[in-house]
Amino acid sequence: MSRRNGTKALFAGRHFDREVILLCVRWYLRYKLSLRDLVEMMAERGLELAHTTIMRWVQRYVPEFEKSWARYARKVGRSWRVDETYLKVRGRWVYLYPAVDKEGNTVDFRLCPKRDVAAAKAFFRKALRTQGRAPLRITLDGYAASHRAVREMPSENEVWKHTKLRSSKYLNNLIEQDHRGIKSRTGPMLGFKPFRLCAITIAGIELLRRIHKGQFALGSLRLKDQAAPAIWNAVLAA
Repeated sequence: MSRRNGTKALFAGRHFDREVILLCVRWYLRYKLSLRDLVEMMAERGLELAHTTIMRWVQRYVPEFEKSWARYARKVGRSWRVDETYLKVRGRWVYLYPAVDKEGNTVDFRLCPKRDVAAAKAFFRKALRTQGRAPLRITLDGYAASHRAVREMPSENEVWKHTKLRSSKYLNNLIEQDHRGIKSRTGPMLGFKPFRLCAITIAGIELLRRIHKGQFALGSLRLKDQAAPAIWNAVLAA
């Protein structure tokens, strides 16, 4: 099956057109809108939607969007800033591990139910799979579990043996500012219930933030129209 036919199959059988689905999912992930804000905005355009419909679209299509855009992802720098922040799911705090390079480009992220050595290691493994190479430097705050995780990574994979660890609250201002973008976006979402939905939504938010940062090389698509809908359609169909 060709990529174009696969894209058609992805949206086959939906009550609403692909353009409506893409618009709702993209706006929800990119802007400070709740699901009910989007329902009202679509109603002004003559479209009757339930907020749960948009939520299901997010769950269904964000993983597919990630796969499509991953083919065009640029490598980030090898000096990483790593921090932890927190979100509430079902009334309980969970922890988000994000990382950026020294230019502010997103390295990776991982949502974890706990904040400990195992969670930090799981994040570093995921970041390594995403980037295909270990960093030369990792800058952390003073949280001991993350420091221990970095020190122990070479024992399970030698690619980490050249990674230097440093602790600097000042240098980590960059990552702290970056995850404020996540907090400001998740605030209007009014909390999450299933952990999986939270993880998928965060993945979608991070994808849109990476696109906004210019972390994808789209030159091969030779796009004439640089508007967001045209770019999304081109990537999905490529």
